[in-house]
Amino acid sequence: MTRLRFAPIPASLPASVPFTGPETLERRRGAAFRARLGANENGFGPSPLAVEAMARAAAEVWKYGDPDSHDLRAALAELHGIDPAQIMLGEGIDGLLGLLVRLTVAPDEIVVTSDGAYPTFNYHVAGFGGRLHKVSYRGDAEDPDALVAAAHDAGARLAYFANPDNPMGSWHSGATILAMLDRLPAGALLVLDEAYAEFAPEDAIPRIDPEDDRVIRMRTFSKAYGMAGARVGYAIGPRELIAGFDRIRNHFGINRTAQIGALAALQDKAWLEQTRANVAAARLRIAGIAQDNGLSALPSATNFVAIDCGRDGSFARAVLSALEAQGIFARMPGVAPMDRCIRISCGPEAELAAFAEALPLALTRARTA
Repeated sequence: MTRLRFAPIPASLPASVPFTGPETLERRRGAAFRARLGANENGFGPSPLAVEAMARAAAEVWKYGDPDSHDLRAALAELHGIDPAQIMLGEGIDGLLGLLVRLTVAPDEIVVTSDGAYPTFNYHVAGFGGRLHKVSYRGDAEDPDALVAAAHDAGARLAYFANPDNPMGSWHSGATILAMLDRLPAGALLVLDEAYAEFAPEDAIPRIDPEDDRVIRMRTFSKAYGMAGARVGYAIGPRELIAGFDRIRNHFGINRTAQIGALAALQDKAWLEQTRANVAAARLRIAGIAQDNGLSALPSATNFVAIDCGRDGSFARAVLSALEAQGIFARMPGVAPMDRCIRISCGPEAELAAFAEALPLALTRARTA
């Protein structure tokens, strides 16, 4: 008889994670990818100032990181024109989503999201015993009306909404977000994931009072700042909600080197603007590659582009498999009808050229499979 015993909630869950990492895929295939275009990473890299700052900090890695992230929190507060008490730092948006669910959702309480939206959020809801209600996308974008209606029908505690959206790259106006807040049921909290906000049109980002207790906003250093491996994200919300994170968070969760690097990255505005320009150019390049192969690219306000392969999910998976066989790491949405697409991250020209070279053969193999 084993002494091992899981608690009831984890015991009821599969032993799985939301994503299979590219490193795992490389080990399976026995070779490295020549183009890493599947994880929405910023292949243009972090600010050189951030790299230098982290290199200098490495010698003092023996120190614990500041559990209050004081300097970074203050800089972010200045950037957004808010009080540091309205910001919480965490191990990327992923970590903050887990803390938020743990903080606000009791077992069997309802959470609404879009079917096919960011799966890590769903993973946390299941892990803390919440119950997911999903609505469908409408026109390759999340459906604000359906989410609000589902929140009313189910008596939801949280409603998750990404703007711009992953995996399709679509976006809604800030005015649409504000209208959602006005129509949420009493007691519901909108989780507004703005991981790609730095790439979005200006009118897509709503002006919201951080003390508005109907919403918490999530931002990250993983995308525009090119620091996905450092795991630094932050939440903006009312002081009372933000203070609640201190009850459950890992107070040494953000390492010292990451804090120092994120602060340096935040101060390098020229690098951020260059990255935005690089991403905009890469989106056009990816759209051109799609067009050259008789495919169409969906409009994107992110650092990736969804390419419509023109058939169904089985065909898109065959394309993806054929790309992987040629050393191209890409991903695709997991739910129909969005799974007719593959998703290509913006990256340096050498990697996009490798994708352009591999795509025609991948399509041929998929069509003859």
